[in-house]
Amino acid sequence: MNFKHSRTSMAIALLAVSLISMTSIQQDAFATTQGMSMTATAASGSDTITIEGQTVSKITDITFRVTSPSGNNVVAVAQVSPETDGAFSTEFKVGPTWSEDGFYTISAMQSIGGNSLYSLKVLVEVTNGMTEETSVTESNLTNDNEKPVVSNNVTRDAGIQINAEAEQGSDTIVINGSTDRISMDVTITVHAPNGNVVSIDQVSPMSDGEFTSTITVGGPLWSQDGIYTVTAQQFKDSKYTASTEVEIKDGRVVPEFGAIAAMILAVAIISIIAVSARSKLSIMPRY
Repeated sequence: MNFKHSRTSMAIALLAVSLISMTSIQQDAFATTQGMSMTATAASGSDTITIEGQTVSKITDITFRVTSPSGNNVVAVAQVSPETDGAFSTEFKVGPTWSEDGFYTISAMQSIGGNSLYSLKVLVEVTNGMTEETSVTESNLTNDNEKPVVSNNVTRDAGIQINAEAEQGSDTIVINGSTDRISMDVTITVHAPNGNVVSIDQVSPMSDGEFTSTITVGGPLWSQDGIYTVTAQQFKDSKYTASTEVEIKDGRVVPEFGAIAAMILAVAIISIIAVSARSKLSIMPRY
């Protein structure tokens, strides 16, 4: 009787331990980091693109697809299995099918049962069948609090940025900008309020990615008053298209109504009130 009771107690204890273990495993599974990161590197004038990355899911292969800049052609595909620690790597050789110049999109995807699990994209520039110097990382890794897991050596495409500078009544607009791709010229286009193109310029970025363009305002094309849109573009990708606006009136730049102008107006109003008050006092009859 005692023996049966002992066996029953032991079974209950083992069951409790099993439940605790299963609960712990489930908690670890749900507490783990989710997502994938991928880095593409290439040397200038090379024909090899190296892909390295890390994924949380180690039970399903990673499928790669490389698409031409126009998006019309798939020039390479690959499939790799992650290592036991989630690391993966592969290489792509630039070949005859890579005939377009521009940014090729390398997509990486993991799926389970036909459903997408993780997916990433990076851009690698190819010119005349050779790669431009590239070191770019994309990541969608997140932790329990849904905060991105950031690594100190992560470098993302910054894209292109511009701003316009002009003085009041000036007939020139200075466009300053920066880009992280220095191998291709930047095309700067100005559209009038009615959508017509009134100016086009092309500049080459300096070694630090900075570029400048001076646009002359005036003439028949600039006869419409209103907001003119200045656009800088390197590639069809949205990261490499940036716009800013400038107001033109009577063929000259219209500045924003700044703080100094507001102060001048306020002083003028106060002066008018003071003069009016004194005038009224001076004409009041004396008793």
